[in-house]
Amino acid sequence: MTPPGPATAPRPSGHRTHRDGKDMTVPQTGSTPPIRPSAAVVVVVALALALFSLSTVETLPVGLLPLIAEDLGVSRTEAGRLVTGYGLVVAVASVPLTHLVRRIPRRALLAWLLVLFVAANLVSAAAPGYWVLLAARITVALTHSVFWSIVAATATGLFSPEVRGRVVAGLFSGLSLANVVGVPAGTWLGQQTDWRVPFLVMSAFGFLALLAVVTLLPSTTGEESHATAGTEPSRRRFLVLMAANALVICGVFAGYTYITVFLTEVTGFSQAAVAPLLLASGVAGVAGTALAGAVVDRRPRGTMVLTVALLAATMFGLYAFGGSTVPTVCLVALLGFSIASMTTALQNRILRVAPGSTEIASAVGSAVFNVGIAGGSFVGGLLLSTGSGVRGAVLVGGLLGACAVAVLLAEPWAARHEATRAAAPEPAREPAI
Repeated sequence: MTPPGPATAPRPSGHRTHRDGKDMTVPQTGSTPPIRPSAAVVVVVALALALFSLSTVETLPVGLLPLIAEDLGVSRTEAGRLVTGYGLVVAVASVPLTHLVRRIPRRALLAWLLVLFVAANLVSAAAPGYWVLLAARITVALTHSVFWSIVAATATGLFSPEVRGRVVAGLFSGLSLANVVGVPAGTWLGQQTDWRVPFLVMSAFGFLALLAVVTLLPSTTGEESHATAGTEPSRRRFLVLMAANALVICGVFAGYTYITVFLTEVTGFSQAAVAPLLLASGVAGVAGTALAGAVVDRRPRGTMVLTVALLAATMFGLYAFGGSTVPTVCLVALLGFSIASMTTALQNRILRVAPGSTEIASAVGSAVFNVGIAGGSFVGGLLLSTGSGVRGAVLVGGLLGACAVAVLLAEPWAARHEATRAAAPEPAREPAI
């Protein structure tokens, strides 16, 4: 999805229209300086570019694994730790680091994060050995931990709360395009030239995002924007959301981690056919991000439930019809569509029900998401070595997704229970004698 252009862009919070029809910008909440609509859109595009670069770098070593292992003289298992170690750092570091930097002005914080990203990728491209590359990857992962946690609140804080979903969708278009364009193009470029070249390109993209952030983003702390607090704060709703997040992501990645094995061994596709199928899935993901962004502001909870239900249904569909070519092609595309739309709906929902800071809540969501990925991959790997095989992993994925739907459907009950407890009068205390 391409973020809306200046002509149709959602107006930043603090934006007013004068009675003579001319645009007028006034300061936002707290001490936030004014920002014009066109500048706000450019900032969102720049942040989307940064997300594109971060998400591409996160999984780029997967396609370049043999080249990296051979060049650095390590095993493929050791090279694989460049990816698994990255995810582990993000899962562990997101919450404490986000809490630590909560009072740093966002322009300065994002600028320093992008400086670290650019520098770490330059080090990756020039790494003389495995341990230097691993250290550079850990640095990028630490950057990722904080960037992912604050970027949605920063971007949505430039606009009115009524269009948060559209802003999140525009922002997350970078994430979708990383899967469709970034990783495949980076893999191809590394194979045609040198595995180090794609890291140089991602560093250049990060530098472009850095220029836009330094030039256009207002200097505010993490506590001066309406987007740093949930519009419908609820501790129980947030806990329900995180439980569903863990279940559905664990379920999806129990099967999706081994989707190549499924397509070749269960459906019977050739290895050459896998890449086009995954590309189609990625393109469908871009559409899913756009569609979710169009409806999530009006139906935030319904969009979340529907996208999780779609994921569960897709996993069940792969289990039932995975042996047939045409249904599998459609279901793989639907899987990409559902994952992308669910991610957009999830972030929008976090910004609504966060019980405290939306940035800390986003950090928790990111940590849970990464734990779900790791847990799903582990469960799928266990099932792969049993008699149930990869079809069993897909079936378990569907069951976990169905459990996530059940958890989300229980959210109104949890919220009513929370409201009842909040409204109950405290028992009178006897005066001290």
